[in-house]
Amino acid sequence: MKLKGSSVPSIILKHAPECCDVYVVSSNKLMTNSLNPLLATEGDLPTINKQKSSASSASIDGVSHSRSSSLASSHLNFPAFLDGNSSNYASLQQKLNQNLEDVTTGLETVKECHISTSSEQLDIQDEVERVRLELQTTLAMYNQTCEDLIHTQNKVQLFSSEYLEEYRKVNAAKKREENLRKIAAEEKERHLEAEKEVETARKLLSEETYERQIAELKALQQSLEKKKTVDALLSSDHRYRRLTREEIEVATDYFCESKMIGEGAYGKVYKGDLDHTPVAIKVLCSDASEKKEEFLREVEVLSQLHHPHIVLLLGACPENGCLVYEYMENGSLEDCILERNSKPFPWFSRFRILFEVACALAFLHNSKPEPIVHRDLKPGNILLDKNFVSKIGDVGLAKIISDVVPESVTEYRNSVLAGTLGYMDPEYQRTGTLRPKSDLYAFGIITLQLLAACRPNGLIMVFENAINSNLLVDILDKSVPDWPLMEAEELARMALKCCSLRCRDRPDLETEVLPLLKRLSEFADMRTKVEKNIIQAPSPYLCPIVQEVMEDPQIAADGFTYEHRAIKLWLTRHSVSPVTKQILQHKMVTPNRTLRLAIQEWRSQVTSFRPRS
Repeated sequence: MKLKGSSVPSIILKHAPECCDVYVVSSNKLMTNSLNPLLATEGDLPTINKQKSSASSASIDGVSHSRSSSLASSHLNFPAFLDGNSSNYASLQQKLNQNLEDVTTGLETVKECHISTSSEQLDIQDEVERVRLELQTTLAMYNQTCEDLIHTQNKVQLFSSEYLEEYRKVNAAKKREENLRKIAAEEKERHLEAEKEVETARKLLSEETYERQIAELKALQQSLEKKKTVDALLSSDHRYRRLTREEIEVATDYFCESKMIGEGAYGKVYKGDLDHTPVAIKVLCSDASEKKEEFLREVEVLSQLHHPHIVLLLGACPENGCLVYEYMENGSLEDCILERNSKPFPWFSRFRILFEVACALAFLHNSKPEPIVHRDLKPGNILLDKNFVSKIGDVGLAKIISDVVPESVTEYRNSVLAGTLGYMDPEYQRTGTLRPKSDLYAFGIITLQLLAACRPNGLIMVFENAINSNLLVDILDKSVPDWPLMEAEELARMALKCCSLRCRDRPDLETEVLPLLKRLSEFADMRTKVEKNIIQAPSPYLCPIVQEVMEDPQIAADGFTYEHRAIKLWLTRHSVSPVTKQILQHKMVTPNRTLRLAIQEWRSQVTSFRPRS
């Protein structure tokens, strides 16, 4: 029986044994039950067919075609067999047998084809094995390539990051380079400008040097002319005695060291004997040529000033810068205040000296045609004679003021300050403007020094605190046991006003300071007169508060008699009796006229027997 149809190959493979490989060749197809994947696909047939011989291909195609035709015809006749009768069964059975025979024959043909192509199959398997090995090798190479690729990618990433970092560094370097180029350009411009300025400065310097040389020559000529003029004036000035160098050497015993009584920035001071008269000779230092102007000013000022409390200029020697003064036996006021020599220095002498110095200052400030300011008033420049009469000396820094600036105007001037720190006017230090009241500040400091007997540093603050705390007695000079407290306080308050920072706040010398000092000086003279006979004064004549002879005795509520000024001051601060320390019933006082007459009579008796001084 010969089977035909498209399902014949699959039916054959279905019934084929598993112990062998079965191949079914049909039109352009090769089907097998083999497990080899390369032979199981239908698409490989063209490749295999190319390797077959032309004879095998023709036989296989013929078998397959006959088998397919038989299977197809049997399949087409199968419905007719189902619909026919038994007479047709034999014919149908016969056809089926025939088809089976055809299938058997086809199988045998296939087997023969299989045998004929087994050698080719072996070649195919060898080729497949070779391809499989190549595939494994290719896979191994592929894996290695993948690993190399990953490694290369990592390197690429690393190189990329390094490249980015280097790129950033390069950009930063470029920016820095640009900035440095800009800075270099700016510096170059500045350098060029500086070179231009240096060149300009050199030109100016050369011009200024030339002008300075010209000015120095002119100044030298003027100095020589001025020196000639001064020498001519000094030689023709008859207001003082002109001395020779030989006379000065003889008077000072050739400048013997034992004759030297003082030394300062100006030079040395010697005690001399001129015409059997003791004199003080101030000698200019040989290396103090800049003091020549000060020497000439002192000659000019002292030669035209004559006052009982200004040191008298007796003569001068312009050749070697010597000034001859009257000799002051008791030295300077500074020696009496600070050195504590053996000579007593009572309070009434201090009051009198202040009045004398104030009179000398008023004389200088009222000089005509122009006022004179001392500028260096201090205890070291106030000299005392054998009777402790004071005189102002050392006027080398004195200045004649041609244009006095009003006190209400603050004017700043470029001037060289002169004076001694501690006594120099603060407003003069700050503005450079000199006024007559500049001396009044130094006078106030000297007054405080006479009261406290100490150096000027911080005195103003000390006295202000003491007066505000009613403790003035604690800072007064302890070497004076009998200070008149009310007068001392009055004097201290006046001194503090003189020490005001601004000139406009200081009192007027003639209308305010001198009247007070005159009254205190008279009070001191009166005390001096009584001092010699104070032991004989009866105790009822003495004020219990100040222990002085009363001038205006007054009876208080406690029944005791006091000096009127003393009890008034006491009652303003206290409400108890100065003697009994009991509370007073009232603060009214009554004049004790009887005691006043008795005191006046006693004073007249004392003064009538007082020797004249």
